[in-house]
Amino acid sequence: MSDTPTTPAAPLPADASTQARDALLRVQAEVSKAVVGQNVAVTGLIIGLLSQGHVLLEGVPGTAKTLLIRALSKALSIESKRVQFTPDLMPGDVTGSLMYDRAEAEFKFRPGPVFTNLLLADEINRTPPKTQASLLEAMAERQVTVDGQAMRLPSPFMVAATQNPIEQEGTYPLPEAQLDRFLLKLKLDLPARNEEIEIVNRHAAGFDASNLDAAGLRPVASAADIEAGIAAVKQVSISPEVSGYIVDIARATRVSPSLSYGMSPRAAVALLATSRAWAWLSGRDFVTPDDVKMLAKPTIAHRLALRPEAELEGVNIENVLSSALDSVPVPR
Repeated sequence: MSDTPTTPAAPLPADASTQARDALLRVQAEVSKAVVGQNVAVTGLIIGLLSQGHVLLEGVPGTAKTLLIRALSKALSIESKRVQFTPDLMPGDVTGSLMYDRAEAEFKFRPGPVFTNLLLADEINRTPPKTQASLLEAMAERQVTVDGQAMRLPSPFMVAATQNPIEQEGTYPLPEAQLDRFLLKLKLDLPARNEEIEIVNRHAAGFDASNLDAAGLRPVASAADIEAGIAAVKQVSISPEVSGYIVDIARATRVSPSLSYGMSPRAAVALLATSRAWAWLSGRDFVTPDDVKMLAKPTIAHRLALRPEAELEGVNIENVLSSALDSVPVPR
């Protein structure tokens, strides 16, 4: 995620900002042509794009994680590529590698699938940590370094990764440094009964998840809309009281007896970024404490670690975070 600017950019024309927001809000309706429910996850992915961050989707197999990201890429007229993470995947398969060109008798760089706008990193925790770590530089700095030469990635750029719960066989826990690079971690739950009936009925009527064009998905937002949204989000103001509220939440997690470590300053900046994006999507040019509280868990929970004794007692990180949030006075 890029650093939050210390000085505001030149303001966008009101109509450009409004058009970008309207286009991005239409994405949810478009994705719903393929995915039933999961509106929270769609909004989270849009917040990730607007905040120039990355999103991790977690859920048991069959909860439409991959379909959701594929549908999102159809609703956005941006380039998208997919990497299926497997135990034998190598770092160069993701970032690219040097290949010998016999005609010119020299090595040339062959870009990997990471050189795109939206990278679907499917089942990212089914590959060893060495390959998982190959994405660190791309996610943190939006570039790939090969043979000492840094090559910039396209803009916009977002990694949308899926993973199965780490309790499942054949999974590797993501390293803490890798988890910290994900702006948001969103959990996809099993659908409600009425939603599951809708899913079954759609398939009975001929829906084919492998053919999204037949489902009528079309691009409703462009890279220009995303870039305009990014610029507009950077202009969303935050009062000293709300900034202090974010910092106080961070400090409350650091003194929790159940956590081995709490929020880092980067996590506090991430919470600022997601709160700003949600405020803008909600039609406001300022952040409220409610924005911060709403985005706190998906932005922060995956960056915290329980103490071993708390883990043995069955303590839940989200409950610890809720207690930390409750302990901080909300500014009026």
